[in-house]
Amino acid sequence: MFDFFTEMLSYVFIVRALIVGLLVSLCAALLGVSLVLKRYSMIGDGLSHVAFGALAVASVCHVAPLAVAVPVVLLAAVLLLRLSENSKIKGDAAIALISTGALAIGVTVISVTTGMNTDVCNYLFGSILAMSKSDVYLSVGLALAVLILFICFYQKIFAVTFDENFARAAGVKTNLYNIFIACLTAVTIVLGLRMMGALLISSLVVFPALTAMRVCKKFLMVTLAAALISVFCFLFGLVLSYIYAMPTGASVVIINIALFLFCGLLAGLQAKGWLRTILVLVILGGLLAAEEKVIEIKENFFVTQTNEIYANAPDYLGRTLKYEGIFSLYEDPDSGKKYYAVIRYGPGCCGTDLNAGFEVVWDKEYPQANDWVEAVGKLEEYDDNGIRALQLRLASLKILPVRGKEQVMR
Repeated sequence: MFDFFTEMLSYVFIVRALIVGLLVSLCAALLGVSLVLKRYSMIGDGLSHVAFGALAVASVCHVAPLAVAVPVVLLAAVLLLRLSENSKIKGDAAIALISTGALAIGVTVISVTTGMNTDVCNYLFGSILAMSKSDVYLSVGLALAVLILFICFYQKIFAVTFDENFARAAGVKTNLYNIFIACLTAVTIVLGLRMMGALLISSLVVFPALTAMRVCKKFLMVTLAAALISVFCFLFGLVLSYIYAMPTGASVVIINIALFLFCGLLAGLQAKGWLRTILVLVILGGLLAAEEKVIEIKENFFVTQTNEIYANAPDYLGRTLKYEGIFSLYEDPDSGKKYYAVIRYGPGCCGTDLNAGFEVVWDKEYPQANDWVEAVGKLEEYDDNGIRALQLRLASLKILPVRGKEQVMR
């Protein structure tokens, strides 16, 4: 078990997903309790569609996505509350109006400019590859700010959540704190959108809160239980997606659904106490430190890992990679220079085939083209006529039984 978690956490993109996912899960669960109790939980779904529209426009304009999405979604959150409180368009109608409009704008802008591509798929359904190093730094900063603000204003949030009329009579500025909750929710939705996707992010707000309400009654206990449940479901979902090459967002939602049904059953049997104990033990047992080792690119995760390495090459330079693939020979028609590579085949985002792998350099005799090989070597970069390119300087190249052209994402 220890070796499994050590291997899993040796991949940089999984560590990034773990850091951001834990923080976003905590923020969403804490805010979700208030939103569910106020019967305003669908604001998460509405704001996620607004975030998709903003991210789509930012992608087309080649602008930093989070820098555009955060202020736009904050503005949408305030507008949603204003529409609900001060106009004839109430609650769910206001959410539907703004969310569908923003989604339509995002899809239209993309379709008439660059066309539907992998980035759009990532925004809709989520991808653990969607986060760069700068995104992680910004996400951590904003998530910590949300957590700190929630803790500092916990008493006010509690008052506004349970009895808004009494809180207003007691001198609490309820409108201000409603906007405050909506703004914190907006930031959380934007942070989680890159990994969970616009279609699934609202589940982080709703499911942990509903599950916690099945096993706890007091507001503080529900809030703490929701946080623990959200963290547990994210960790379990991330492990599940790693083992079976499943989408991370969908895996997390499936675990949330299963735990919600399980807790409902246990609540009927009055088995709340030991359930919380089990959740705490599982979470503590899953948080293991990673150590440096050979990065083995696995068959069921091949395209994802190779894309991550190319996208974040500085994090991998000098590290040893190991994988299997087809030995290929390419020749530049102009210079006559020969290039050698070990590649695998896989499906693209919209039905087109692609190949993934690395150019290789070998000090010994190269095998025949189309041989199935196991390549092990250190990743390095070089200048290819003014272009920074990556290559694998091989330490070993083992010829294996031929497996032919093989799809790597099943």
